[in-house]
Amino acid sequence: MGRVTDRREIVRIDLSAATAVRRMDSISGEEPLEIRVGRRADGSGPRRPLAVTMRTPGDDIDLAIGFLLTEGVIRDAGDIVTAQLCAGTDTPNTYNVVDIVLADGVPAPDTDPARAFYTTSSCGVCGKASIDAIRTRSPWRLADHPMTVSPHVLAALPNRLRAAQQAFDRTGGLHAAGLFTADGEPVLVREDVGRHNAVDKVIGRAATEHRLPLREHVLLVSGRASFELTQKAWMAGIPVLAAVSAPSSLAVDLAQEAGMTLVGFLRGLTMNVYAGAHRITEPDPDKTASQATR
Repeated sequence: MGRVTDRREIVRIDLSAATAVRRMDSISGEEPLEIRVGRRADGSGPRRPLAVTMRTPGDDIDLAIGFLLTEGVIRDAGDIVTAQLCAGTDTPNTYNVVDIVLADGVPAPDTDPARAFYTTSSCGVCGKASIDAIRTRSPWRLADHPMTVSPHVLAALPNRLRAAQQAFDRTGGLHAAGLFTADGEPVLVREDVGRHNAVDKVIGRAATEHRLPLREHVLLVSGRASFELTQKAWMAGIPVLAAVSAPSSLAVDLAQEAGMTLVGFLRGLTMNVYAGAHRITEPDPDKTASQATR
């Protein structure tokens, strides 16, 4: 898998067998990615650094496009003239820079170094000055969208997401985000050391495939449901966000404001619906019994 995973020598300690053995182990790759944004496709205009994120290499252009979309810099892939992976200044070249050229008429983002932000693999909004500054308004209205989803479909999604996590099988250290239809069919699955990066990779790919808004889809994340993940789902027009772990209070507040459905603790045959319960259909006892015996 190239730089998605790496190999390191470790000491494996097993107290039950009273052993300490040296061996090679697979670990998740993590490298910085710089996103640069400019306005002139002919190369005469400057490309200014907008953000640096720690990510697992792979699907980097999708990540950059998803980031720009969920931050409100662009509305869809048509707002971008070119997006290319560049070598950067490292030796040997690591291709840790994505260069984006915006279309004419698309306002350039603020790239003042004093306001530029760095995001770690664990937090998508750490560099933001305040909650008010990150409450980006989505162009998509979700409150009145009639999509519904069966709780039996939702209950099956974690296993479907896990089955698609190839890098996780080797490392045990990557988050995943999966885009599914309302019938539970997988559309896109991406992995990354950062949960917000995995979501941006999914949304960026959907944008380049001209799928937005994703009003007939469910987004499942492998960790918790945070404010920034809820915002990203809203910016992509996704009405249902589900997580295998807990939501934050701000995630619940934002989901309610956006008219989204937010599901947490999606594990086995149970789940908690924190917002938008009207989209979840009534459980079918026969289906529940069938799922319980699997």
